[in-house]
Amino acid sequence: MGRGQINAVDPSAILLENILTIMSDFTFGKKDAMHIVGGEKKLTDLIAAGKIEATKPTEAQNGKWFCNAAQVLRHCRNTRKKKR
Repeated sequence: MGRGQINAVDPSAILLENILTIMSDFTFGKKDAMHIVGGEKKLTDLIAAGKIEATKPTEAQNGKWFCNAAQVLRHCRNTRKKKR
């Protein structure tokens, strides 16, 4: 940048990056992750594509899933109302 120019930084982008950095250490269960991304098929597609890390430590049928919270939030569905 030249002298006298203002460094234009978007505060909302910084805030979003901070939230995602903090949430990378947290996990969501499968049900919560499905609700955030928009359904079970979308979640399983994202997991299969490697965009969301998910683990299921036990092989039991009813074992709990652990999905990386930051990655789930990156792929959240749009909940804004459509303008008419």
